[in-house]
Amino acid sequence: MRTGIFVGSFDPFTIGHDSIVRRALPLFDRIVIGVGVNERKKYMYSASERTQAIAALYKDEPKIEVKEYDDLTADFAQRENAQFIIKGVRSIKDFEYEREQADINKQLCGIETILLYAEPQYESVSSSLVRELIHFGKDVRMFLPK
Repeated sequence: MRTGIFVGSFDPFTIGHDSIVRRALPLFDRIVIGVGVNERKKYMYSASERTQAIAALYKDEPKIEVKEYDDLTADFAQRENAQFIIKGVRSIKDFEYEREQADINKQLCGIETILLYAEPQYESVSSSLVRELIHFGKDVRMFLPK
């Protein structure tokens, strides 16, 4: 069974994230969306809220599971018997960061990382942008999955 993990803080999970997951679906028998928990980070939504919201979005997709994790992505991947990490890239800045992470994860446990480029209409959509808009009381529904 070919398993990929799609990991992030997803605070919140955006239409860009959803696009990556849906585009990755044909590539895998199983995708585990890993909702990362980092005690050093301040989140707008709790890990439980993020996990529940994402799980509800994919409730009718049997190939997708949503789980929280609070350790290294490489360790999470091994627990899930994943062969691939799925990441989305919006810019050269994202690419450089993800390239470094891919190298470290490959050294730690031999896992490969697959990069999917953001669709052009989602290149400027980020969780941090959405959080900022929420903070200022703006309607962000256009940036979130239905």
